[in-house]
This record gives sequence, structure tokens and C-alpha cells, in this order.
Amino acid sequence: MLPPLLRAGRAWGRLGLSGLHQRRRSSTFDVVVVGGGIVGLASARELILRHPSLTFSVLEKEKELACHQSGHNSGVIHSGIYYTPGSLKAKLCVQGAALCYEYCDRKGIPYKQCGKLIVAVEQEEIPRLKALYERGLLNNVRDLKLISAKEIQAKEPFCRGVMALDSPYTGIVNYRQVAQSYAEDFQEVGGAVLTDFEVTDLEMAKESPSESEDGVKYPVVVRNSKGEEIRCQHIVTCAGLYSDRLSEISGCSREPRIVPFRGDYLVLKPEKCYMVKGNIYPVPDPRFPFLGVHFTPRMDGSVWLGPNAVLAFKREGYKLYDFSARDFIDAVVYSGLWKLVFRNISYGMSEMYRACFLSAQVKQLQKFIPEVTISDILRGPSGVRAQALDQDGNLVDDFVFDGGTGDIGSRVLHVRNAPSPAATSSLAIAKMIADEVERRFGL
Repeated sequence: MLPPLLRAGRAWGRLGLSGLHQRRRSSTFDVVVVGGGIVGLASARELILRHPSLTFSVLEKEKELACHQSGHNSGVIHSGIYYTPGSLKAKLCVQGAALCYEYCDRKGIPYKQCGKLIVAVEQEEIPRLKALYERGLLNNVRDLKLISAKEIQAKEPFCRGVMALDSPYTGIVNYRQVAQSYAEDFQEVGGAVLTDFEVTDLEMAKESPSESEDGVKYPVVVRNSKGEEIRCQHIVTCAGLYSDRLSEISGCSREPRIVPFRGDYLVLKPEKCYMVKGNIYPVPDPRFPFLGVHFTPRMDGSVWLGPNAVLAFKREGYKLYDFSARDFIDAVVYSGLWKLVFRNISYGMSEMYRACFLSAQVKQLQKFIPEVTISDILRGPSGVRAQALDQDGNLVDDFVFDGGTGDIGSRVLHVRNAPSPAATSSLAIAKMIADEVERRFGL
């Protein structure tokens, strides 16, 4: 039995993928991309546009595309302020934001360039804010400027602060819609999207008289949890929360490990959304591993508040009580996690406390908008971040590519870490991944 295929065409629309599951006549491809999130789809799209004579497929374990990190994020189009000048993250974010806006314009995907204020609420934060401004200038972020308390209120009447960094180029978009548009592009030029195909095994084909031609040309067998298989020449994995496990399946290293962190959002009640016009962010504190709570308007008119950051007990655990024994044990036996925890014990306990008590989260939010009260908010959605962590407990903050040796390893490129802002940077990341694929596999 061959796996289901979503045929090319716009009939299913950008927000739905049901109804067009069919069986594919061929199960051999030149290149297979594992992972139907925004990075995998952008990479598959870029590769097939560069090499239209080759055959490509995207394998996704869910029944729909962009279900996890690509569909559970803040939706912000970041401008590239935070990242170390000269780093890959900085370059790809600045390039990616421009490409994202250009792509949305071309495809008619709605977005809002609502801007962002990074607000200092205390005098001691001003030096860090000014350093952030200088960093943004070095990264060539567009239209940055420092503004006064009076100018903050002109832009955000309910926000209080002593100084802010104004980034009008920051925007918002529905990234799941963007990812599904990438899938349309890919399919329209002949790419195959196979959903409900969870990769569980990779091995070299064993030649037989009836399959010797396929075994030579398409030597890698990719098998799923149902025992179905396809064959290919090369594999690119963009597996997000499962990137370390896929690497291990192929005989490559599991390092860096993925440790899942859940971020829980609050939402403003609809009648209170008038208090927020654009993104309002805190000044990052270098003592802590995550950014902190912020105010994020959404394309549907809602406003998200948060998120926090707590260890998830399941890699796709979007609810407080979601639990996977394998995922939990994987995390807690990893020495790198404990080193991170012990270095940030106070921060971690505070995050857990705020996750349990809304009043504690509201107190953080009131530093920026004092009028927000506990009666103005509701518990909202959650996302799970695939945080790559090394053995010393350091958060892996930039992109990691990995391959291996031997028959399988030499035919696989693993995108081991594509950290935030990967959605913003997806088209720029795709170009980099395509370059690496061409270099490694000689396409």
C-alpha cells in the first residue's frame, strides 16, 4: 500500500487540506524532504524551483501541514533587532522579513505592518535598550529609532515606559497560511506532498532482480510507522521537535538534543483589545534564557499576552497535563537539561509559578499597561518550542546542519536547529538549505 498524496491545485484552499488524499503511482524520488512545517515546505519549494527536472516529495507525519511550531507561534514578522551582528540569525532574519513581505504581496496573503515597541519600564534598562538600538543598526534593520515616554503614548496610548525602541517594519501574519501557500507552489510545479507518513526507519535498498534498477538509482528506503515505504536518492530533514530522533535513525549524532518548552499565552477579552495597537515587547534581560512576556496583536483582531516558558512533558504537549513517558524520560535523563535548570533555578521557579497563577502573569503585564486587570484576560493557546540544547546546558542559538558518513549518513542533510525567527526567515533559510543540498549532494 502506498501512502496518501495531496495532488497539486488550489481547490483545497490555503487553510484546509482535506478531501484530496489519493494514491500515488510512483514511490521513487530524487530528493525527499521530511517535515511539512514552514522550513521544510520553503526548502522543498526552493529546491524544486531550482531543479525542475528532478522529482521531489515532502513527507509529513500529520494528516495536515504546518500543525506544530508553524501553526502554534506568535505570528510576528521580526525585523532582526535582537541577534548578534554578523550572525546567521541576523542576516537571515533581515533578508527573510523582506522576502516574507514581498511573497505575501505577490500571493495576496494578508498581513499587517503594525510595528513593535521594545519598552524600557525602568531607568536601569535604558543602557540595554540603547545597546539593542546599536545592534539593530549594525544588522541593517529598517527605520529603527529611539522614542521618549511621550512618543510611546502617542503610538500606544495605554503603554507606559521611560524610553522605547520603535521598529515600524515589524509585522504580523498567519504563518500557517504562508506555509500552505508554499505547499501550493511546490505542488503546482510537480512536487508531491505525502501526509500521514511518519518516518520511522531509513535503510539502504537490498537489490533483487525485479528491483535492481530502483535499488541502484534510488538506494535509500524510507519507511513509515505503517510499514509503507518510498525510495529516494537523498534526504533533507526539517523535523523540528523530532530532529534529534531522525538524526539518530539515520546513524548520525543526537547532539544537540531537543528539549521541548511549552509557552502558554493569555488573551485579552475582545472588548479590551483596543488597549493594544502593535507589538509591545520587554527589553531582554541577558541573565535569563527566554525573552519574557509581551503583547502580540493577531490577524484575527485578538491580542495574545505572553508566553511563559516551562518544560513540556510531551514534545507536542500543548496542554498542561499532556504527558509522554518517552519524551519526559528523554528530557530528564539528559545532563544538559539539568545544567540549564541549575543555572536558572530562580527563573524556572518563577515561570512555573506564573504558569499556575494568572495574577502573577498580570503583574508582569501591568509593568507595560497598568490598566490591564485579571478580569480582562482569559487563558489562551499554547505552543511548544523545539529548543536545541548541548551537553553543557547551553541553548543552541544558531542554525545547525548535520550529516554523517556511510551509506545512509552521506545521503542525508539534517537541519538540526532552525531557531526563532525561523518562520520570518523561512524563504532566506530555504535558499541556504538549497545551497547546502547542492554542495553536499552535487545536484
